[in-house]
Amino acid sequence: MWSVFSGTIVNVATVAAGSLLGISVAKSLPERYRSIVLQALGLVTLTLGMDAAVLKFSSAVEQFAPVGEAGKTYGARLAMVMISSLIVGVVIGTALRLHERVESLGVWIHNRFSQDDGHRFAEGFLTASVLFCVGPLTLVGCLENGAHGDPSLLYIKSLLDAFASLALASALGWGVFASVLTVAGVQGGLSLLAWSIADPLPEVSIALMSAVGGVILLATGLMILDIKKIPVANMLPGIFLPPLAVWLTEQISPGMLLP
Repeated sequence: MWSVFSGTIVNVATVAAGSLLGISVAKSLPERYRSIVLQALGLVTLTLGMDAAVLKFSSAVEQFAPVGEAGKTYGARLAMVMISSLIVGVVIGTALRLHERVESLGVWIHNRFSQDDGHRFAEGFLTASVLFCVGPLTLVGCLENGAHGDPSLLYIKSLLDAFASLALASALGWGVFASVLTVAGVQGGLSLLAWSIADPLPEVSIALMSAVGGVILLATGLMILDIKKIPVANMLPGIFLPPLAVWLTEQISPGMLLP
């Protein structure tokens, strides 16, 4: 099963190494340096979110829009799928109290293994979990690794996450290291799912999943910058709804979304 999980294993290792290095460096860093590092990471997260939510969505519209009159409203149709997936996902996540449960998991891990401040630990765990597990590289990388045994995208993500975990852990501590559990569970699960599914997801569905993930990254960036505390974990189910929405739409009106 190495071909299915190789990218995830390497990613877990780089996040763990980067977190440990960041924690060790944090002890010698003045607070003003840790603060500016966190702010820089927040801005980078906003940039990644805009790239996925806006630029990649626009690219998907250009790539898959049919020629002729039908192509003029194609972007609006994709936008409706993205927005409805996000809204329904938030409703599901709120009903399941995912944000509270993720924070409670962070607090439990803190009480069990760490001496850090409990709120700071939970914030680091939640922020890192969302940052490392939401985004185009995660979704497409896991699908490629699981379905085709190609871990190259996850290897690139692993390198990026190593630097991100170093910066984040220097500011938020051991909670970032604990996010390796989330990375292993989410990416490993997605890779296994991709391996077990006979028919790959349509590219349109993957693009819409990435766009919803971009919106969640934007919310995470606002949270890192302490601009607005948004329960981002409640938004996570929305990432997995576009394939269902696309399938249902095609059953009702074939050719509406798929080229």
